[in-house]
Amino acid sequence: MPVFSTDFDSDTLETSQGPVVMTFIGHGTLMFAFDSQVIHIDPVSRYADYSTLPNADLILITHHHGDHLSPEAIGQIKKENTVILCSEFCLDQVQGIAMKNGEAKTIGKIRIEAVPAYNLVHKRDNGEPFHPKGVGNGYVVTLGDKKIYVAGDTENLPEMASLQDIDVAFLPMNLPYAMSPEMVAEAVSLFHPKIVYPYHMGDTDASQLVALLKDMPGCDVRIRKLQ
Repeated sequence: MPVFSTDFDSDTLETSQGPVVMTFIGHGTLMFAFDSQVIHIDPVSRYADYSTLPNADLILITHHHGDHLSPEAIGQIKKENTVILCSEFCLDQVQGIAMKNGEAKTIGKIRIEAVPAYNLVHKRDNGEPFHPKGVGNGYVVTLGDKKIYVAGDTENLPEMASLQDIDVAFLPMNLPYAMSPEMVAEAVSLFHPKIVYPYHMGDTDASQLVALLKDMPGCDVRIRKLQ
């Protein structure tokens, strides 16, 4: 597994094929290191100096908004053989492989499933959802025997009830673009992940989610620094 030093918080999750180190960079931006592979998720230059971070074997982009997609950051970590998976609405900014909701791909030992990410409730002044259905992806990433769900910008959707055996869930908690603490708690009740990391939080008080889920059996809520 790659060894590198950063100023960011990180946690290690043990899998059947070795550890995965999950690094919390900023907002909706994450980095995973697993079995000699580096996975960057929504790399954005405003949250890190990507010239100091390891190059990517795999890049996952949830959607095309500037706080989730930065061509500059991608250019700093992209290698000749880097695989970029994204929604089709990202393709005018980056050369990648488009995935639609419900599609799955296997890259080496890593399985990636694209799942819905959209708003049902929160909308712009013109009535259009901040994130319309079918435009963005969440991703379920399978590393060894562990499934990590990175939700992208979404609300608590009925489709979440179809998620199974999720070990770790990164859920966005930032109104009006994503979820309130109450909505995140409702999402957790739909698919019961073992570990929950609220992310993409803005100024949201994460302690509200901890209080809401304190009696949820088998649910470990972890608050980490996202610069």
